[in-house]
Amino acid sequence: MGKIISLVNQKGGVGKTTSSINLAASLGALKRRVLLVDLDPQGNTTTGIGIDKSSIKKSIYDLLLDNAQLSDTIIKTGFKNLYAIPATINLAGVDIELMEKSRTEPGFSKGSQLKKHLSLAKEMFDYIIIDCPPSLGILTTNALTASDSVIIPVQCEFFALEGIMQLLNTIMLAQKNLNPSLDIEGVLLTMLDNRTNLGLEVVEDIKSYFKERVYDTIIPRLVRLSEAPSHGKPIIAYDPHSRGTEAYLNLAKEVIERNGN
Repeated sequence: MGKIISLVNQKGGVGKTTSSINLAASLGALKRRVLLVDLDPQGNTTTGIGIDKSSIKKSIYDLLLDNAQLSDTIIKTGFKNLYAIPATINLAGVDIELMEKSRTEPGFSKGSQLKKHLSLAKEMFDYIIIDCPPSLGILTTNALTASDSVIIPVQCEFFALEGIMQLLNTIMLAQKNLNPSLDIEGVLLTMLDNRTNLGLEVVEDIKSYFKERVYDTIIPRLVRLSEAPSHGKPIIAYDPHSRGTEAYLNLAKEVIERNGN
């Protein structure tokens, strides 16, 4: 039985999409069968793994509205053991459509659509990684309802903890009202510039707050990591010998170890 993990943070620019892509690809490289779900209307995860949006027939948008079956939306990527459900710009208005369908169709729940469909995927994949949008709206609610756990990427910068309390409150509300078994998988420190004292101070602050939930692996700030998505590749394919590849493989190993498999 597979595990559904969402990468969540309502702040943009914390390395959420980069980490979703590279964690998923690294898990695939470590012989796990992985489904990467793009739940962000910007669709950066989709292009970041080399999927041409003009070729997409069915996307996460169609799945959320029951206009497609799960199998209709899954695309096999060019990377080892990695499959994806893509996103296109039409996802931007899906919240209004979900609300309308829940108002007019008995039994349609706007907040649990993703869970309904991804529960089938747990039989097919070892890990299902969801890249959430930088907001706490209906799409993120769907992700929290569907997920077994969340990874919180936190950028190593001065305002790192700003907004984290709001996010933790949202997670606790989801646990209370939508998904009692939802857990915090881990806290991932990203974009560390270890040449600065500030970055290292932030690391210590976050570790003292989240304790053992913080992954040992810290993702460095690297030009190669930011270049890779523009080539439609995870870092493990773009630059196999880079520090970024090493970091995300180490993260994937930690995720596997924490899950006992």
